[in-house]
Amino acid sequence: MTAPTKKTELDFPGAGALREAGKMFALGLDTTRAMFKRPFQVREFIEQCWFIASVTILPTALVSIPFGAIIALQLGSLTRQFGAQSFTGAASVLAIIQQASPIVTALLIAGAGGSAMCADLGSRKIRDEIDAMEVLGVSPIHRLVVPRVLAAMFIGLLLNGVVSVVGVAGGYFFNVILQDGTPGAYMSSFSALAQLPDLWISELKAVIFGFLAGIVAAHRGLNPSGGPKGVGDAVNQAVVITFLLLFFVNFVLTTLYLQLVPPKGM
Repeated sequence: MTAPTKKTELDFPGAGALREAGKMFALGLDTTRAMFKRPFQVREFIEQCWFIASVTILPTALVSIPFGAIIALQLGSLTRQFGAQSFTGAASVLAIIQQASPIVTALLIAGAGGSAMCADLGSRKIRDEIDAMEVLGVSPIHRLVVPRVLAAMFIGLLLNGVVSVVGVAGGYFFNVILQDGTPGAYMSSFSALAQLPDLWISELKAVIFGFLAGIVAAHRGLNPSGGPKGVGDAVNQAVVITFLLLFFVNFVLTTLYLQLVPPKGM
């Protein structure tokens, strides 16, 4: 009579997702700890910054214009119905800075930069370059993951400012030109209701979203299912997982911000 085999892994529904989440969380901790180790990979960091910026800056600027226009037009129509058209500037600008700007930045970093990052690491993995680095005593996390994650965070911070400026300018143009709004009312309402923490939370979201996009892309790139097809599947999974995480984390950060920072009154 043979003894029953001992199960080494959990097999209940959702166990695989929990394992992957745990591995991703562990990679995030290892990456954060490796950020403070020396030597810092300056050249790799600069190359990754240039690459992410080159593939995201033009799409980000182009996408931010319709985002600002849609928000300004929709809010302008709504405030006109309530007879509060003078508050269109404050509502549209705060919506762009607090919500639209970091979301647009993160989606493009994850879709363009993160997918390329995942494909690069995945191709290195299936060519056994990652295993060779570990055999030589070189940490792949310190050598490859940390510069890419830091580059995603840094470029996300900069692109968030670009989206904010372009989106606000687009919203101003469409509100003043197409909806016959007054420039003075648009700017005065914005300055009356906006405050500096609105910009800080936007930049903080962009940095956190860049970190998440980099970690998810690195995790899926370092763990492909096998072969070139596995790398392609890993890229798709990285983009989808990042999008889901971004919206959830954005909800949490927005809720905390609205609870901790009191709104500015007229």
